[in-house]
Amino acid sequence: MSSSRPEAGRTRSILAGAAIMLGLSMGMRQSLGLFLLPMTRDLGVTAADFTLAVAIQNAAWGLAQPVVGGIADRFGYRPSMVGGALLYAAATVIMLTTSGLDGLIVAGVLIGVALACTASSIAMASAARAVPEARRSAILGIVSAVGSLGTLLVAPLAQQLIGGLGWRAGLIFYVVLAAVMVPAAWLAGGSDRLPEGGGESATIRQVLGTAMRNRPFLVMSGAYFVCGLNLVFLTTHLPTYLSICGLDPMLGASALAVIGGFNIAGSYLFGWLGGRYPKHALLGILYILRSAVLTAYFIVPPTPATTLVFAASMGLLWLGVIPLTSGLVAELFGTRYMATLLGLSFMVHQAGSFLGAWGGGVLYTALGSYDRAWQFGVVVGLIAGLVQIAAGGPSRTPDVGAPALAIG
Repeated sequence: MSSSRPEAGRTRSILAGAAIMLGLSMGMRQSLGLFLLPMTRDLGVTAADFTLAVAIQNAAWGLAQPVVGGIADRFGYRPSMVGGALLYAAATVIMLTTSGLDGLIVAGVLIGVALACTASSIAMASAARAVPEARRSAILGIVSAVGSLGTLLVAPLAQQLIGGLGWRAGLIFYVVLAAVMVPAAWLAGGSDRLPEGGGESATIRQVLGTAMRNRPFLVMSGAYFVCGLNLVFLTTHLPTYLSICGLDPMLGASALAVIGGFNIAGSYLFGWLGGRYPKHALLGILYILRSAVLTAYFIVPPTPATTLVFAASMGLLWLGVIPLTSGLVAELFGTRYMATLLGLSFMVHQAGSFLGAWGGGVLYTALGSYDRAWQFGVVVGLIAGLVQIAAGGPSRTPDVGAPALAIG
């Protein structure tokens, strides 16, 4: 009895640390679109320039993610996550003090690397080690749901500071939040002391070779590209789109907050469903539903009511992909090299994020409208969902401790 209590306490601290770190990291990242109009106005850069910096951030995040995952699998999660939180704070200071595009790009690269150390892939991999396989999908859904509180809280608070005191006050707030991530990352790093589940007898080279031949993993990663494209397009460009339509800029922050709030329910729901139904099919359904919601919103002129309904609907479908993709990777290969494998798939996701952020800015600058951008997002979302369902999932769920090469 006495030995189980410390173990339970350590598990709770790991999960709490991972959720807080994830919430703050993603909350700041998903609210960056609030700074587009005030920073471009004050710094004399264009919307395409600002979104290029955001796109480079996403590219840096994607390129760094498998490297950071490999470092975490080899040397431990704690140093990777704590270092990432400190880097997040330093990068935000650079963004705060910049006077032009060069500073925005440098800050974007550093924030991208920091996100690789603190956001969804590494947070989920750390949390996955702390729970048994039978409860993993549901628990990952809970961690993702609690992490969603970040967007719910960060977006409206940042907009209040931007509107009242200016965009630099909003970035000072971000520096404080990055500092709070440091102790959360330390707690989440307690997973380093836990045994590794699955894949222990295989080397990282063998696991990577298997992953590159595994159809469910490759299709999941390809569909993840579309996920990144659509979500980052919205977080980057929705506030600007609403301003163009003559709506209150605070509505953009409110919409992001509603997305974060409803994502709490959506993340828990898809995590729970992932423990009962095939994860690949749930992912496909989720992508198709996103396209339907995007179509319904953009075909009519936006109003405050339709925008908040849209935000609530998208929130239910927002980060439900995290417990599903994380759980699917654990089913396929175990948790020994989970951070590395999630990093590989997330690199593809971030290629889509780059296109969503920068491509949306380029189309808006060239055409003065977001119509072609959202239409493209709808079409590729439908294709991704159908292919994800048709491709199938793992042939079986691996036994705990089974070597990765025996799977798929």
